[in-house]
Amino acid sequence: MPKVLVLPGDGIGVEVTNVSIDILNIIGERHNIDFEFDTELFGGASIDEHGVPITDEVIAKAKASDAVLMGAVGGPKWENLPHENKPESGLLALRKELDAFANLRPAVVYPALADASTLKREVVEGVDIMVVRELTGGIYFGQPRGIEKLEDGQERGFNTLAYTTSEIERIARVAFDIAKKRKKRLTSIDKANVLEVKQFWRTTVTRIQETEYPDIELEHLYVDNAVMQLIRRPKTFDVILAGNMFGDIISDEAAQLTGSLGMLPSASIGEGAIYEPVHGSAPDIAGQNMANPIAMVLTSAMMLKYSLNLDQAAREIEEAVERVLEKGFRTADIYHEGMTKLGCKEMGEEMAREIKNHKEAPLL
Repeated sequence: MPKVLVLPGDGIGVEVTNVSIDILNIIGERHNIDFEFDTELFGGASIDEHGVPITDEVIAKAKASDAVLMGAVGGPKWENLPHENKPESGLLALRKELDAFANLRPAVVYPALADASTLKREVVEGVDIMVVRELTGGIYFGQPRGIEKLEDGQERGFNTLAYTTSEIERIARVAFDIAKKRKKRLTSIDKANVLEVKQFWRTTVTRIQETEYPDIELEHLYVDNAVMQLIRRPKTFDVILAGNMFGDIISDEAAQLTGSLGMLPSASIGEGAIYEPVHGSAPDIAGQNMANPIAMVLTSAMMLKYSLNLDQAAREIEEAVERVLEKGFRTADIYHEGMTKLGCKEMGEEMAREIKNHKEAPLL
């Protein structure tokens, strides 16, 4: 019985999570999987109830679960709180506690959505990229950090960017292992011409490739060039490896190639596993049945694949999403003239219908 901790979070997180749970229950019926879902408050919702973005009890439940399925956190209501009390700090704490050091963010341009991208169809059609981002180190976690008063009356803000050999090696191996199962190409992103830590990053990644993965083609790009090339020639990328900050930036850029953040799933794996869509809480449309649930549904498929070893069930979800898009169903963020516009709940119902009515016999 797979044990899943569900953290809907804030804003549209609640709406898209509800859709995702409905889809998982349907998949469970088809495959005789009895999911055990435990839902808890997280992010701003937890702050309102408990005064903190995540409680010790929820962290303990996360550690005892097979996976954590998360919606989205944050919103204007909590923006002016101290940094350590903001909803996002709960997410960082959860990643650290579960040692979920590898963030996997696929960016796939579905043929039916190639025109939804801001780039030309011929540039983006066929794009299939996996961004592997180091998630528990780097500048987001480095010490010392803070804001201090200087003797001359000024203030100085500072953060520390640091990586150890083992931190780079383990994330590099995750990326190379994924590349082995794809097109055997990996692009590592750094700023080795300016930052010593990124020189060290490049040297370490190169050593891992030469000694352990000689069959993988390795390309190094400076981050400024990488973001340009991702727009210029996106189809030439397969697996992209990056540190925490650069990975944060480039994964969102890769997401935009697909036409909407509402299309992008994400997995954070390590000692534990956290599954969350790339999009935020979108408070401007929360509660209006306008959110795109596809990213969250595809995130659930990643959970089935990477944590529960249910590859066939994951494929059924992915194929249902593709069929719904091919039939012209769209939420507002990916809608264009001639398509059928649906709300969040209705899009979920169409995906559920595709899974239920699919003629292939379910296989474990």
